Amino acid sequence: PQAIAPGLAAASAKEVADPASAKAAAEELFRIDDGGRKPRGILVEARPAHEAVYSLSFTYDGTTKRPVIAASDMAGKIDDLGDTHPDRIVRRHFSALYPFSDYIAKELARSLSLHGGDLNRMTRIVSGLARLFLEYDLADLDITSLVKLEDGNFVVLDVEADLEIEARHRQRPMLDELGFAKDDLRQVREPTEFELEGARIDEEDLRGIISPIAEFDGNIGLVIGAGGGSLTWTDAVRKHGGRPANYAAIGGNPSVDKARRLTKLVLSKPGVDKIAVMSNVVSNTRADLVARGVIKGIIELGFEPADKILIFRVPGAWEADAAKILQKYGIEYCDRSVSISEAARRAVEKVG
Repeated sequence: PQAIAPGLAAASAKEVADPASAKAAAEELFRIDDGGRKPRGILVEARPAHEAVYSLSFTYDGTTKRPVIAASDMAGKIDDLGDTHPDRIVRRHFSALYPFSDYIAKELARSLSLHGGDLNRMTRIVSGLARLFLEYDLADLDITSLVKLEDGNFVVLDVEADLEIEARHRQRPMLDELGFAKDDLRQVREPTEFELEGARIDEEDLRGIISPIAEFDGNIGLVIGAGGGSLTWTDAVRKHGGRPANYAAIGGNPSVDKARRLTKLVLSKPGVDKIAVMSNVVSNTRADLVARGVIKGIIELGFEPADKILIFRVPGAWEADAAKILQKYGIEYCDRSVSISEAARRAVEKVG
């Protein structure tokens, strides 16, 4: 079985068994418990006899900002092989804007010392996978075992694919065909109602994003942003003795309504009395829209914004307008001169 969720490699399992021991092997697989998720079925296949094995990986290179293919003449995850056998890995970059060229695939296959029919077959496989990677908005596509059979054909024995979470709206038809419900977040554990509602808010309004969403046991509600910076905010709150009640990174210029609904969700969480609205310096999110949404959500819950906002630090686009809006409601606006650590400290201090 394979768990279609984060941590897939750790949760997946393979067994090789002869017919006499197949039942015992199946029972062992069914006992796997992946944080509350258990196997619902087992795929049984004949073990193919093969002459050679390869691995392929498609992902994005953070340095060049381009898609990259990595391949090896060994089985396994490319990341692991890169640590143990870096000399056995070849790479080729390609464009996400222009149609994929078979020439790139042939170059890669030739670098694996393939010739003749094998070269042509591998070229077709790599080209097809590269087009699939782009067409379906994948973040990662890993084939850990691509074997060459005795008859010369190639067969994929193990593949893992990871879809860009922001692409789930565009790829809805494919997800429906695969049986992924809209509220199926495919997390390691079953999502809470808080997390499901956060996903619904994000799904129903395409302006901006709220992702990922996680519920904790703390008492400080967080409306935070700036990509990786949101993780820094969460850590900063913990460092100063605070207990975050949630993680919900908001960005990409969310609408007033999206910020409003997220604010109401966080403040309605049991145990949460106040929220901290914090972000890194951003140019793609209007601070005034976030301010309007947060204040509107608090008022709709029947509270005074000044009583519920611990701190508001969203420097960047339209921040002067945000400061005026906050001033009207008696809320201090923190600009970029207030560091991440200092803003988190002030928020925790106000909780008492």
